[in-house]
Amino acid sequence: MTTTTALATRLDLRAVLRLDAVASGTLGLAATAGAGVLDTALGLPSNLLLGVGVFLVVYAAGLVALAGRPVIPRPATWVVVLGNAAWVLASLGLVVGAWDRLTVLGAVIVLAQAAAVAVFADLQYARR
Repeated sequence: MTTTTALATRLDLRAVLRLDAVASGTLGLAATAGAGVLDTALGLPSNLLLGVGVFLVVYAAGLVALAGRPVIPRPATWVVVLGNAAWVLASLGLVVGAWDRLTVLGAVIVLAQAAAVAVFADLQYARR
């Protein structure tokens, strides 16, 4: 068993939601604060980066609130899992649809964050 697998087995749903919140919040703050600079580096419009950044900060706050509940409602977990799956599909669609405008760094970052979100969705699904 690898270290990653061992760690993943020990994480409960509450911990996975909190990790998702940290990752989402961090990416959201970076996108919001750096929208004016990152637009050129990534090949994405600054208003898209700003909107996504604000959404991710709000989403992260929602995940923290959900993880802090005494009992995590199963339907809420499904909303998170399906939302994460939709995010992955939208990210892939963005890379395909904006391939001519994205920089290499932009494509790598969008695909890397989509992979991370897919891992969160899988971990959350397994613990629902």
